Amino acid sequence: MRLTTYTDYALRTLMYLAANRERLVTIQDIADAHNIAKNHLTKVVHQLGIMGVVESLRGRKGGLRLGREPDQINIGAVVRLTEPDFYMAECFDPGKSHCIMSAACSLKDVLNDATTAYLAVLDGITLDYLMKTSGKRNAPQASFKSIPIRPQPTGPQASQTVPGIQNPV
Repeated sequence: MRLTTYTDYALRTLMYLAANRERLVTIQDIADAHNIAKNHLTKVVHQLGIMGVVESLRGRKGGLRLGREPDQINIGAVVRLTEPDFYMAECFDPGKSHCIMSAACSLKDVLNDATTAYLAVLDGITLDYLMKTSGKRNAPQASFKSIPIRPQPTGPQASQTVPGIQNPV
C-alpha cells in the first residue's frame, strides 16, 4: 500500500503541529522543515482545517495549531479522508476494469483483505501514539525533531532485495 503525496503531507503536517504545540506554526515553517512546496501544502492544510484537525488563526500573529487533542486525531480517519481511493489494482475500479480474469480471479479478494487489515491497523493509531513512539522503533536516542526527511533514491541504485523475491542479477 502506498499513500499519495497528499496524505503523506497531511500526516507530516499533523506531526509537525503536534511537535510544536507550544507555538503557532506557519505553513511556511512546515514547508521549510519538510522541503515541501508551500502552494501544495496550503491545499493540504485547508482540507485538514475542514476536517477539524487543524485550526487556523488569521492575522499578523496568526498561524496553525491542532484543532483537537492528539489523542483525538485518528490516523486511519485522516488517511481515509485524504486518499482519493483504495484501488489496489485496476479491478477495484468498476468503471475502468478491463481485466479478462476479473470474474474468476481471487486476487481482488486478497488485496481487499490486505487493504482492510492495513486500515484496521491505522484505525488503532492516534497522533498522540505516533508522537510518543516517534524514533523509538529504530533509534531509541532519536526524537521526532531530529529525524531528517530524505528523498527516496531513484534509478538503478534504488533497487532493493525483497525477502521472498529474487532480484535479477
